[in-house]
Amino acid sequence: MIGRTIIVMGVSGSGKSTIGLKLAQQLGVKFIDGDDLHPKANILKMAAGQPLNDADRKPWLERIRDACFSIEKKSETGIIVCSALRKDYRDQIRDGNKAVTFIYLDGSYDLILTRMKARAGHFFSGEDMLLSQFSILELPLEDELDVLSVPIDGTIDDIVTLSITALKNN
Repeated sequence: MIGRTIIVMGVSGSGKSTIGLKLAQQLGVKFIDGDDLHPKANILKMAAGQPLNDADRKPWLERIRDACFSIEKKSETGIIVCSALRKDYRDQIRDGNKAVTFIYLDGSYDLILTRMKARAGHFFSGEDMLLSQFSILELPLEDELDVLSVPIDGTIDDIVTLSITALKNN
């Protein structure tokens, strides 16, 4: 797994940060929360309850792509959490990177909304924001061989175990 980036992806509230951190700890690899790579303007916009548009996402996706490139070039392994909701976003992250694998945290709108309402201390809030994420979500297709789908209806430990198994079988 050296020189590889694993992107833990999904809509907000799917558990990306929690699962990504636990996965990184269990694998003993670097962890980067993609939310920390958002430009200030994006954070303020989301905090105001406004969904991001493609122009807002572009510099963020570039930062994520560059972090993947750095990890690969330093022969490290890292986990980055990032929504990567559309195929073209995933393609932007893949651009120039040879060793990127995505883990899609797959859950229903109702399950994720319930979890989102229970969270505190996160700048993304509101049912409208979640609806906007589900409306642009492009489920990974069979031709995206580097995307592994993991159901999130179990416990955090279950999801991490499923993720590790999926990575080993890939």
